[in-house]
Amino acid sequence: MTLFTLGYILYVVGVSAYIISENRRPQSAFAWLFLFLTVPLGGLVMYILFGRMRGGVGRTRKLLRQGQPLHLGETLDRARSEHERAMERITTRPPLVRHMATLAQATSGGFLTTSNKVEVLQDASEKYPRLLEDLAGARISIHLQYYIWRSDRLGEHLMTLLAAKVSEGVKVRILYDPVGSFGIRTAIYIRRMRARGIEMWPSSPLWRVHTISYRNHRKIAVIDGRIGYTGGLNIGDEHLAPGRGYAIWRDTHLRMTGLAVRALQRVFAVDWTNATGQSLFGPEHFPPLQDDDEARHPVQLVVSGPDSEWRAIRQQYFGMITGARERVRLQTPYFILDASLSEALKTAALSGIDVSVMIASGGPDQRLVYWAARTYLAEIATAGVEVLLYEGGFLHAKTVVADGWVASVGSGNWDIRSFSINYELNALVYDTAIAAEMEASYELDRARCRLFDPDEYRSSSRLLQFRDSVARLVSPVL
Repeated sequence: MTLFTLGYILYVVGVSAYIISENRRPQSAFAWLFLFLTVPLGGLVMYILFGRMRGGVGRTRKLLRQGQPLHLGETLDRARSEHERAMERITTRPPLVRHMATLAQATSGGFLTTSNKVEVLQDASEKYPRLLEDLAGARISIHLQYYIWRSDRLGEHLMTLLAAKVSEGVKVRILYDPVGSFGIRTAIYIRRMRARGIEMWPSSPLWRVHTISYRNHRKIAVIDGRIGYTGGLNIGDEHLAPGRGYAIWRDTHLRMTGLAVRALQRVFAVDWTNATGQSLFGPEHFPPLQDDDEARHPVQLVVSGPDSEWRAIRQQYFGMITGARERVRLQTPYFILDASLSEALKTAALSGIDVSVMIASGGPDQRLVYWAARTYLAEIATAGVEVLLYEGGFLHAKTVVADGWVASVGSGNWDIRSFSINYELNALVYDTAIAAEMEASYELDRARCRLFDPDEYRSSSRLLQFRDSVARLVSPVL
């Protein structure tokens, strides 16, 4: 036996034992083992960069376990009180509402708050003007967190606006993901931002190669601790004029006021501490709440990440599908399922529930993801799920509406990365008017869709189907 053969055997045994000990889902474990065995060096590099499940980049659970400043006691007491009262009143609502509120609280600790006002903002043409207006009116602090922050015209406009706010005494803090925002121009842009007094930092530094796979995919804006935004939109001109053959960039965002904004601020504060070591739990960032007679939208935040105890985003989606009794409307750009979500969608459709899934027919990048998605679409469509392919624009919205009662808007895609190793945030809104508004938007989006036919797909080129199957084989590591 040569030294090379012995070394390879030890390598195979070692990586196999390590992957097995992680207790991954079987399809993910086999995909990584396949990669390790067929491309040893490349597989190991890809695992270090993109596959590690343990740990995460920060100390989220530790920070949340630590005692919060006394002034946050009011926030937590009120949130707990609103949650308890809401759960008492919820008995008159469909079982799905209590089911989801209980699940979200158990998996990510989010209280169901009721003193909120929520607006649904469709596309950047609605979100950006509102955000810019709120930023211009800031008096104390501006906290922004985005996966992608472009140094384009919008980025330059924001630099000018935020620098002006700094000169007025407003504290401006920005978190960006260094992978999502990667580029030479970005580095120059960040130096210019900092030179103007704007604190702009990566959610985790790129030089920490061993944590590079843990991307912070959240989209958060909190102004003066009173106004909050979250959803699917990042910062960039592409959302207004996508180009590359796409007429529009279709996305959904929320604007909120009320107690839910404090929960959003808390998420940002933890991420900021993880990234910079600085605490943002001062009273100026959690101002006294102002009562609003129109603020009656129940909201609950669902957060997850690789350092979370539970895969809360995946469990949220699973709970909405399995808890629905009438209909489900789902939008996502990427569609890579694990076994549990695949079975949930198929079982719901087979049991007579009206399940409709709308996904992007393609995108500006990640072709492998779209190839692999077609194999999952063929499975669920055969079971009776209506599958709509969005064309003529890029569908980037991550929304789910179940039974016209529970609506989800956030950053979580339907893929293994969002379920397991990204830091994500979704907002659950328990309101029939908001749900109806989102369902109406879904119906309007049908005009840009074509129906996916599983029989037509299976009668297509064998070579094309084989390409998609190969993409599916590696989909758990995408």
